[in-house]
Amino acid sequence: MTHGVRMDTHTSYGDRRGDWRDTAARYALLPLRVFLGVTFIYAGLDKLTDSAFLKASGAGSIGDTMRAVRDSSAIPALVDLSLKSPVGFGTTMALGELAVGIGVLVGLLGRLAALGGALISLSLWLTVSWSSTPYYYGNDLPYMFCWVPLVLAGTPYWSLDALIRRRRRRYKTR
Repeated sequence: MTHGVRMDTHTSYGDRRGDWRDTAARYALLPLRVFLGVTFIYAGLDKLTDSAFLKASGAGSIGDTMRAVRDSSAIPALVDLSLKSPVGFGTTMALGELAVGIGVLVGLLGRLAALGGALISLSLWLTVSWSSTPYYYGNDLPYMFCWVPLVLAGTPYWSLDALIRRRRRRYKTR
């Protein structure tokens, strides 16, 4: 018995505020944000600038791609929906990838952008890469799961979301 003397007051390197592990944990999602943001921006720009992609038919077109995966997809009705207007669908997908990539990269509506990325990846997995065997050869499923931490955590650091949050707090304290 120590009669009021605390025996657990020692400070070790692992217990200090500002410890490198705390900093690493705080910023752990930044590399994932940068990777996914840049990748989705690139994917969207690649689709918008590829003259073959944004066509209803022909080699490399969104129309031929969707027709090729229709019978092997998990949700053929989703593919049928895209085939009603393949160019419109391809353009929408490219713009969605751009919006998601920019949103996550700059951290604006980060959770919503990440949810959009997860939904794009899910829809691509259920359609385009569904027939990949074994399943881990298709890249859309891992992308979908890469979005989950950002859906849960958002973009709390180095982001427009954080800047907006700080300004709102300052405004409320006035």
